[in-house]
Amino acid sequence: MRQSTIDEILNRPYSQELLARDMARLAYTASDGTPRAIPISIHWNGKEIVMCTSTNAPKLHSLRRNPAVALTIDTESHPPKILLLRGTVELDHVDGIPDEYMQWNGTYEMTPEQRAEWEENVKSLYESMVRIVMTPTWVKLIDFEETLPTAVEELIRRQSA
Repeated sequence: MRQSTIDEILNRPYSQELLARDMARLAYTASDGTPRAIPISIHWNGKEIVMCTSTNAPKLHSLRRNPAVALTIDTESHPPKILLLRGTVELDHVDGIPDEYMQWNGTYEMTPEQRAEWEENVKSLYESMVRIVMTPTWVKLIDFEETLPTAVEELIRRQSA
Protein backbone atom coordinates (compact mmCIF):
# COMPACT_ATOMS: atom_id res chain seq x y z
CA MET A 1 0.00 0.00 0.00
CA ARG A 2 1.36 3.43 -0.92
CA GLN A 3 2.20 5.85 1.89
CA SER A 4 -0.10 8.49 0.40
CA THR A 5 -3.05 6.05 0.62
CA ILE A 6 -2.15 5.15 4.21
CA ASP A 7 -1.93 8.84 5.13
CA GLU A 8 -5.27 9.62 3.44
CA ILE A 9 -7.07 6.85 5.33
CA LEU A 10 -5.43 7.68 8.66
CA ASN A 11 -6.38 11.35 8.31
CA ARG A 12 -10.10 10.63 7.89
CA PRO A 13 -12.23 11.82 10.84
CA TYR A 14 -13.29 8.31 11.89
CA SER A 15 -9.68 7.10 11.74
CA GLN A 16 -8.56 10.02 13.87
CA GLU A 17 -11.34 9.26 16.37
CA LEU A 18 -10.23 5.63 16.58
CA LEU A 19 -6.53 6.51 16.82
CA ALA A 20 -7.40 8.71 19.82
CA ARG A 21 -8.70 5.68 21.75
CA ASP A 22 -6.65 4.16 24.53
CA MET A 23 -7.07 0.45 23.84
CA ALA A 24 -6.60 -1.81 20.83
CA ARG A 25 -5.94 -5.45 20.07
CA LEU A 26 -2.49 -6.45 18.93
CA ALA A 27 -2.05 -9.63 16.89
CA TYR A 28 1.30 -11.30 16.43
CA THR A 29 2.83 -14.75 16.02
CA ALA A 30 3.91 -16.30 19.33
CA SER A 31 7.15 -18.19 19.84
CA ASP A 32 5.36 -21.53 19.36
CA GLY A 33 4.08 -20.39 15.95
CA THR A 34 0.47 -19.91 17.03
CA PRO A 35 -1.41 -16.62 16.70
CA ARG A 36 -1.99 -14.27 19.62
CA ALA A 37 -4.35 -11.31 19.94
CA ILE A 38 -4.05 -9.26 23.10
CA PRO A 39 -5.57 -6.05 24.41
CA ILE A 40 -2.97 -3.32 24.78
CA SER A 41 -2.92 0.39 25.47
CA ILE A 42 -1.89 2.59 22.54
CA HIS A 43 -0.73 6.11 21.82
CA TRP A 44 -0.83 7.59 18.29
CA ASN A 45 1.89 10.20 17.77
CA GLY A 46 0.75 11.22 14.30
CA LYS A 47 3.11 8.83 12.54
CA GLU A 48 3.38 5.67 14.64
CA ILE A 49 1.38 3.74 17.20
CA VAL A 50 3.31 3.37 20.42
CA MET A 51 2.52 0.56 22.86
CA CYS A 52 4.45 -0.08 26.06
CA THR A 53 5.07 -3.22 28.06
CA SER A 54 7.14 -4.63 30.88
CA THR A 55 10.65 -5.77 30.07
CA ASN A 56 9.77 -9.37 30.95
CA ALA A 57 6.65 -9.63 28.74
CA PRO A 58 6.57 -12.91 26.77
CA LYS A 59 5.47 -11.08 23.60
CA LEU A 60 8.86 -9.35 23.34
CA HIS A 61 10.68 -12.57 22.42
CA SER A 62 8.08 -13.24 19.73
CA LEU A 63 8.22 -9.69 18.36
CA ARG A 64 12.01 -9.81 18.16
CA ARG A 65 11.77 -13.01 16.09
CA ASN A 66 8.93 -11.77 13.89
CA PRO A 67 8.12 -8.05 14.01
CA ALA A 68 5.09 -8.34 11.68
CA VAL A 69 1.89 -7.40 13.54
CA ALA A 70 -1.74 -6.43 13.01
CA LEU A 71 -3.71 -4.03 15.17
CA THR A 72 -7.47 -3.53 15.47
CA ILE A 73 -9.04 -0.43 17.01
CA ASP A 74 -12.83 -0.39 17.13
CA THR A 75 -15.94 0.92 18.83
CA GLU A 76 -18.60 -0.93 20.76
CA SER A 77 -21.54 0.97 19.27
CA HIS A 78 -23.66 0.06 16.25
CA PRO A 79 -22.70 0.37 13.52
CA PRO A 80 -19.13 -0.24 14.65
CA LYS A 81 -16.22 1.81 13.38
CA ILE A 82 -13.16 -0.36 12.80
CA LEU A 83 -9.60 0.58 11.93
CA LEU A 84 -7.40 -2.30 10.80
CA LEU A 85 -3.66 -1.77 10.60
CA ARG A 86 -0.73 -3.95 9.63
CA GLY A 87 2.93 -3.21 9.91
CA THR A 88 6.14 -4.01 11.67
CA VAL A 89 7.32 -3.04 15.11
CA GLU A 90 10.58 -1.84 16.54
CA LEU A 91 11.38 -2.41 20.20
CA ASP A 92 12.96 0.36 22.25
CA HIS A 93 14.08 -0.26 25.85
CA VAL A 94 13.46 2.82 28.02
CA ASP A 95 14.67 3.52 31.55
CA GLY A 96 11.71 4.57 33.64
CA ILE A 97 8.23 4.88 32.19
CA PRO A 98 7.80 6.08 28.59
CA ASP A 99 5.80 9.29 28.22
CA GLU A 100 3.39 7.55 25.86
CA TYR A 101 2.38 5.07 28.56
CA MET A 102 1.20 7.90 30.78
CA GLN A 103 -0.60 9.78 27.97
CA TRP A 104 -3.83 7.86 27.77
CA ASN A 105 -6.57 10.04 26.32
CA GLY A 106 -9.28 9.01 28.74
CA THR A 107 -11.38 6.81 26.47
CA TYR A 108 -10.55 3.99 28.88
CA GLU A 109 -12.73 5.23 31.68
CA MET A 110 -11.20 5.89 35.09
CA THR A 111 -12.33 8.28 37.78
CA PRO A 112 -9.76 10.91 38.79
CA GLU A 113 -9.11 8.89 41.94
CA GLN A 114 -8.60 5.69 39.95
CA ARG A 115 -6.28 7.54 37.56
CA ALA A 116 -4.17 8.89 40.45
CA GLU A 117 -3.95 5.44 42.03
CA TRP A 118 -3.06 3.87 38.65
CA GLU A 119 -0.28 6.41 38.05
CA GLU A 120 1.13 5.85 41.54
CA ASN A 121 1.12 2.06 41.03
CA VAL A 122 2.77 2.35 37.61
CA LYS A 123 5.53 4.60 38.93
CA SER A 124 6.25 2.24 41.82
CA LEU A 125 6.23 -0.95 39.68
CA TYR A 126 8.32 -0.24 36.58
CA GLU A 127 12.02 0.59 36.65
CA SER A 128 12.06 0.35 32.85
CA MET A 129 9.75 -0.59 30.01
CA VAL A 130 9.86 -1.44 26.33
CA ARG A 131 8.23 0.80 23.74
CA ILE A 132 6.68 -1.24 20.92
CA VAL A 133 6.57 1.17 17.99
CA MET A 134 4.41 0.20 15.02
CA THR A 135 4.71 1.89 11.66
CA PRO A 136 1.58 1.18 9.59
CA THR A 137 2.27 -0.31 6.14
CA TRP A 138 -1.38 -1.21 5.39
CA VAL A 139 -4.63 0.24 6.76
CA LYS A 140 -8.37 -0.15 6.24
CA LEU A 141 -11.17 1.84 7.78
CA ILE A 142 -14.56 0.15 7.99
CA ASP A 143 -17.27 2.64 8.92
CA PHE A 144 -20.36 0.93 7.40
CA GLU A 145 -21.20 4.24 5.71
CA GLU A 146 -18.56 4.65 3.00
CA THR A 147 -16.51 1.52 3.60
CA LEU A 148 -17.49 -2.07 4.31
CA PRO A 149 -15.62 -5.31 4.94
CA THR A 150 -14.15 -6.58 1.66
CA ALA A 151 -16.32 -9.73 1.65
CA VAL A 152 -19.51 -7.66 2.11
CA GLU A 153 -18.46 -5.33 -0.71
CA GLU A 154 -18.01 -8.39 -2.94
CA LEU A 155 -21.47 -9.77 -2.04
CA ILE A 156 -23.07 -6.40 -2.86
CA ARG A 157 -21.29 -6.33 -6.24
CA ARG A 158 -22.49 -9.85 -7.00
CA GLN A 159 -26.04 -9.01 -6.00
CA SER A 160 -26.19 -5.90 -8.16
CA ALA A 161 -24.68 -7.68 -11.20
